[in-house]
Amino acid sequence: QVQFVESGGGLVQPGGSLRLSCAASGARFNIYDMGWYRQAPGKQRELVAGITSSGRTNYADSVKGRFTISRDNAKNTLYLQMNDLKPEDTAVYFCNAEFGSWRYWGQGTQVTVSS
Repeated sequence: QVQFVESGGGLVQPGGSLRLSCAASGARFNIYDMGWYRQAPGKQRELVAGITSSGRTNYADSVKGRFTISRDNAKNTLYLQMNDLKPEDTAVYFCNAEFGSWRYWGQGTQVTVSS
């Protein structure tokens, strides 16, 4: 059974940092294009950052220069380093995996940025 499980969310003050992880099991992690999405209350889910199986990255304009996506294929894990967090970054963050017609989502991890 293919599973992707996020961790690392929490409550942080504005300007703080968090690192999210997404651990894959039951899948050939290295073949998937991976992404981090987020969904705030009352808003649509949006792409935050993506990384292809070959390591090419892309970011939403709102997080460029603050967030870094990376992957460790040996550990079957996707990461999102989030720095200089802002209240508007508050959302549930989901990891996403895609390969051909296959698409998987994790269960999400809550990130709250508040003083």
